Amino acid sequence: MIFLHGLTMDPAVLRPMVDALALPIPALFPEGPVRNDDGSRSWWAVDPAHRAARLAAGPSDLFDRHPRERPAARAVLAAALARARTEHPGCGFVLVGYSQGGMLLMDHLLAQGDPGVMADIAGVALLSSTCIALDEWLPHVERLRGLPALVTHGRADGDLAFSAGERLRDLLQAAGAQVTWLPFDGGHEMPLVVWRAMRRFVLGLASGTGRAGAPPKNQGDAPQDA
Repeated sequence: MIFLHGLTMDPAVLRPMVDALALPIPALFPEGPVRNDDGSRSWWAVDPAHRAARLAAGPSDLFDRHPRERPAARAVLAAALARARTEHPGCGFVLVGYSQGGMLLMDHLLAQGDPGVMADIAGVALLSSTCIALDEWLPHVERLRGLPALVTHGRADGDLAFSAGERLRDLLQAAGAQVTWLPFDGGHEMPLVVWRAMRRFVLGLASGTGRAGAPPKNQGDAPQDA
């Protein structure tokens, strides 16, 4: 599993939470190439003043944004995957992205010309994320067909609009991905219900029951203790 952190996060804080899931697979936590003043990392820089103005206007959908630092961010993820392929030859990989990390995950899969990028991706988990550069993604969405995908989003997300999470879900479903959709009562976060869902999702992939070809699952309005 390769877990991609969100905007202005320390990826080290994710390791104990992932370790607590007791998953039977190793995990990598690559760092975004942007180092912020407080020592946290991001995948691309976001101007604080512009972000504050955006948040003041309400939750956003970023489908028409094209961060110019995406190639450098994709290179970090590509290097992490290359390392994982060397250390674990023949394995499939689960890509997990929270917020900005989810945007990068999808951008890596769709915003470049190489269809082979999907070859060993066993599944993706997109936690409180959204589409970006949608015009660049759409020509390549057929790559997602059959891909197991967990998509989660808080109904009260004050940063990325709930409708943005629905757009991401709809993109995957329309492309033929096997989508597990988990809306939850909360904001821009990863609550316990999300961690539990991610554990079930990864265990299903590890056992083979969640791989392409299995019936799509849609949890709808799953209860908080699901």
